[in-house]
Amino acid sequence: MSDPVQLIAESVRSRARRGDLGPSPEDAVQQELQRYAERAFGADVPLIADESAARRRVVAELTGLGPLQPLLDDPAVEEVWINGPTRVFAARGGVAELTPVVLTEQEVRDLVERMLAPSGRRIDLSSPFVDASLPDGSRLHVVIPDVTRRHWAVNIRKFSDRALTLDALVGHGSLPRQAADFLRAAMLAGMNVLVSGATQAGKTTLLNALLAAGRPTDRVITVEETFELKPPGRDAVALQCRQPSLEGTGEITLRRLIKEALRMRPDRLVVGEVREAEALDLLIALNSGIPGACSIHANSARDALVKLATLPLLAGRNIDAGFVLPTVASTVELVVHCELQRSGRRRVVEVLAPTGALSASVADGGVVEASRLFHLVDGVLRPSGGLPPRPEKLQAVGLDPVALLRPAA
Repeated sequence: MSDPVQLIAESVRSRARRGDLGPSPEDAVQQELQRYAERAFGADVPLIADESAARRRVVAELTGLGPLQPLLDDPAVEEVWINGPTRVFAARGGVAELTPVVLTEQEVRDLVERMLAPSGRRIDLSSPFVDASLPDGSRLHVVIPDVTRRHWAVNIRKFSDRALTLDALVGHGSLPRQAADFLRAAMLAGMNVLVSGATQAGKTTLLNALLAAGRPTDRVITVEETFELKPPGRDAVALQCRQPSLEGTGEITLRRLIKEALRMRPDRLVVGEVREAEALDLLIALNSGIPGACSIHANSARDALVKLATLPLLAGRNIDAGFVLPTVASTVELVVHCELQRSGRRRVVEVLAPTGALSASVADGGVVEASRLFHLVDGVLRPSGGLPPRPEKLQAVGLDPVALLRPAA
C-alpha cells in the first residue's frame, strides 16, 4: 500500500475516533482525498496519479481487506494464498500466478485478524491452525509458525455462485448434457451420491449443483467443517463445526453434527467432506434409510469407495471391516469423480454405480464391486452401455434408466 493511501486512511480513522465521519464513510474518504490532493501541491508529499484508484484502495483498507481486496473483487480469481509477505499468489481458471501484491509481516497479521473477527475463531501458539468462513462465504485457512517455517500461510478459497446448477456445468463444459440429465434424475430419485476428486477438482461446486437438482420440497441438512455448501430451497439448515475454547471446552466435531442432524428430520443429509471417523456416522445414517451425499478426496471413483470403506475404521478398535464394507456396498449408489486438468479445466471423468456385492481381493478383505455408467471416450464423457445395478429408485419416480443411459447412435 502506497504512502498517500496510508495517510488518507489514517485521517479517516482519526475522524471516526472523534465521531466526525459526516453523512457516510465514503464521504469522509472523498473529503480527505481532496484535502490530501490540495496539500500535495504545496508540500513535500507524493502526488496521487489516479484519485479513483486511490479512493477504492482507501475504502478497501478501511472496510475491506486492503491490498487483497482487488483480488477478492476480481470474478476471475478463484483462490488467493500468501506464502510470505512478498509471495502472494492467485489462481485464475485453475492456474496459479504470482501477483505483484507486497505486504509486510504486520499487514498479514492484521488482515488475518480482520478476517477472523466475524467468525469469533482464533489463532495462536496453542491453536496454530484455523478454518473460518468469511462473510461472503469464502473459506479461510491459516497456519502460523512454528508449524510453518517462518511466515504465516494464508489461503482464501473464494465462494462462487457462477456454476451452482447442472445446466451451468454443462455450459462450462464440465459434463455433457446426458450425464447431467442422469445425475438430475438420480437426485430426484433420492439416490445416495459420493463426489470424489483431488483438491480443487470442483467437488464442492458439483455437490452444490447436485443439491440444486434435488426435490424442491426436501428438507436438506448440511454439515461441514466451515460453511461452503449452499443448501437450496426454503427448507434447509446449514451446520458447521466449532473450535474448542481457550479452556479446551465447547468443541463441536463433524461426528457430533451428523448425530444432531439425524434428529432434525432430514430428507437429505449432506456432509461437505469426509476425512476421518465421521465416515462411520455417515454410513450409519445412510444405512437407516436417509438419502445422503458427500464429497471425499480420492484419485479415482474406485479409490473413493476403498477410502470410504477404510475411514470408519479410525472410529475405534471395535469397528470391524465386516460391517463397514457391506454397508458401503449397500448404501452408496453413485460415485461421481471430478478431475482438474493442467489447463485449469474441471470436468467429470467417471460415474460408477456400486452393485451391492463384494469381490475378494485387497488381502481377501473384500472390495466393493461397481459398474461403470459413464467414462471418457476420446476425451468426452459418454455412457458405457451399462445400467444401474439397483434401478428401483429411478423407476419408482417414473424415470427410465434405459432411456437415461442409452449410448448415442
